[in-house]
Amino acid sequence: MKLIKDVEVYSPEYSGKKDLLIGGGKILLIKDKIEFNDEDIEVIDGQNKKMLPGFIDPHVHITGGGGEGSFKTRVPEIPLSDLTSAGITTVVGLLGTDGVTRSVENVLAKAKSLEENGITALIHTGSYRYPSKTITDSVQKDVVLIDEIIGAKVAISDHRSSQIGAEELKFIGSEVRTAGMLADKAGIVCVHMGDGKKGLGPIIEAVEDSELPIQTFAPTHINRNESLLAEGFEFLKKGGIIDLTCGIFDDLSPASVISKARKKNLPTENITVSSDGYGSWSSYDEKGNLLEIGASSVGTLYEEFKSLVSQYDFELEEALPYFTSNPAKILKLFPQKGNIEQGADADLIIADFDLKIDTVLAKGEIMVKNGEIIKRGAYEN
Repeated sequence: MKLIKDVEVYSPEYSGKKDLLIGGGKILLIKDKIEFNDEDIEVIDGQNKKMLPGFIDPHVHITGGGGEGSFKTRVPEIPLSDLTSAGITTVVGLLGTDGVTRSVENVLAKAKSLEENGITALIHTGSYRYPSKTITDSVQKDVVLIDEIIGAKVAISDHRSSQIGAEELKFIGSEVRTAGMLADKAGIVCVHMGDGKKGLGPIIEAVEDSELPIQTFAPTHINRNESLLAEGFEFLKKGGIIDLTCGIFDDLSPASVISKARKKNLPTENITVSSDGYGSWSSYDEKGNLLEIGASSVGTLYEEFKSLVSQYDFELEEALPYFTSNPAKILKLFPQKGNIEQGADADLIIADFDLKIDTVLAKGEIMVKNGEIIKRGAYEN
């Protein structure tokens, strides 16, 4: 058991200075003062520090993405410590462009590895391709029968996609939604958005021409260009979910977009932010030739959170939901995740007053302490 003393708690709402008793991977007790005289209880001093919920990253290529520049551009698997040192205690893994040399089985195995190492790892079945790449030969069966699979991935409006339209999206959406109901899961379709001229059109058509709720689909990379962002804001107004990608800068950065959305009084509870970590970023000329390629870092997620506070004057309790409670609710993980309360999972960040990460706990286990990585994966240096 662990006792965290005198820490300023943001749950994400500010709860004041508290003591927390941690045991069995859970938050057992939160009180103004907890006193124990037991040498078996590890005491962590939270004086002059802030406690935040562990971050949820809903879009990470945990087995590595890339490959658009041939085999030499395949991105490697993500190490455990890259996630935990960035304050990420829950991750959703998925495939990207490459559904040929990479498999959903491999993503599932990596998720199980991360779970065994102490964090929470879920995945989406599918990839950019349609028909969807699956384990059981059925998107619906994958979601219903495999614990870690909470939804499906597909791509639209991108030259790397299968050039699908509303009809295919309706089929995937109905499969995933029904599966989510049967298995009590999120049942959500993560839709990779490219720069294509159709934009969100196929999703909007699929929703308007079916009985599917708009929140069946969660389009990501909405901030990749101004035109798509404008569509994304209209999608929000209709009750849709949008996911913003880190590593995009200036007026299209997630922090800037969130600030704009708030000023427009949009329903910001339906906005999430993801790193697209260990996926490749790439640019192409007008003929579709690859110009440059690189790999994204999961560390950008926490940096974007800090940017909201330092550059856009958000209070901590205003900035935190996009990285904690919003994705937890959308992914049907709340209140166990994205939240600091009795009975919730002990996924916690303890930060200095300048928001530098000091300590990270995942299900009560210390992963980072005093800014140093305590636990690493089996083959990390």
